[in-house]
Amino acid sequence: MDAQGQSWDAAAADRAVAVLKAVADPSRYRLLWALSQQELPVSALAELLGAHVAATSQHLAKLRAAGLVVPRREGTRIYYRATDVRGLLEEAALAARPAAERAGAGTADAAEAGAEAAVEHAPARAPRTRAGRAGRRRPATGH
Repeated sequence: MDAQGQSWDAAAADRAVAVLKAVADPSRYRLLWALSQQELPVSALAELLGAHVAATSQHLAKLRAAGLVVPRREGTRIYYRATDVRGLLEEAALAARPAAERAGAGTADAAEAGAEAAVEHAPARAPRTRAGRAGRRRPATGH
């Protein structure tokens, strides 16, 4: 049966949305792209992001909860690798391109080139500080 003839599967939709939410952060997208290439330790991933190991571990926990990465312990180090996410990353990169470019590019090579360019040109984010987060807190209510 084709996709249009299938009934709505709410549980599958919820899982798909959880995956999309997990990838919706630029740092997590970059982590997934790097881990789709090779297995890496948390320290190397933190360096890649320009973030603290603790912040990187939180990103990895969200990706792990969505089933997108798998950890492996070796002594005191934890290594991560991506599950089969290459297609997801390529489709996201393709969808992110301007409509005129998408119309002419239907190959996986074009999607891969776009995804690699997105990761290579994404600026490393500086670690957030407590002062930076404090400015975004909601004001206390009078309750």
